[in-house]
Amino acid sequence: MIWKNLRLSLVLLLICGVAYPLAMTGVAQVVMPAQASGSLITDASGKVVGSELIGQTFTDPKYFWGRISSIDNNASGSGSNNYAPSNPALIERTQKDIAAFLAANPGVKQEDIPADLLTNSASGLDPHISPKAAQIQVERVAKARNLETVQLQALIEANTEGRSLGVFGEPRVNVVKLNIALDELDK
Repeated sequence: MIWKNLRLSLVLLLICGVAYPLAMTGVAQVVMPAQASGSLITDASGKVVGSELIGQTFTDPKYFWGRISSIDNNASGSGSNNYAPSNPALIERTQKDIAAFLAANPGVKQEDIPADLLTNSASGLDPHISPKAAQIQVERVAKARNLETVQLQALIEANTEGRSLGVFGEPRVNVVKLNIALDELDK
């Protein structure tokens, strides 16, 4: 009886743990190769610089900044702190982030900062911000790069994704893609 159960376990392990994952990987590579390979983003030279699905932390004034990430956009373990709004650590972190944003963007009022620039996404990996969150940074980026604000506004518009299937979610801007396009514009 033990040998019969061991053989069955071994067969199921090979089917479920090896054959099925390999078959699904093969199908995914044929049907949607870009997504199966991680939705990678390359620069003009073909070098991989990120993924469409994972945010990056930008702090240089010449780049658009994305969402806060309590896990530093580390995809090996997603999540956030899940602090309650009354948590002192969250209040302190938020006040620090507001002060840093206002110092870098002197023409912006505190009440005009979009919430997505001060909050984590549920995964801590979201590469998207709202178009308003991108627009509020235009003055800083234009000044740092010596560009016209209309150029940056056009770049934001070109990199704004609509609602999924026309109804799900909100319009959004992928910060990684926007900053790559910004570097290309600056060349």
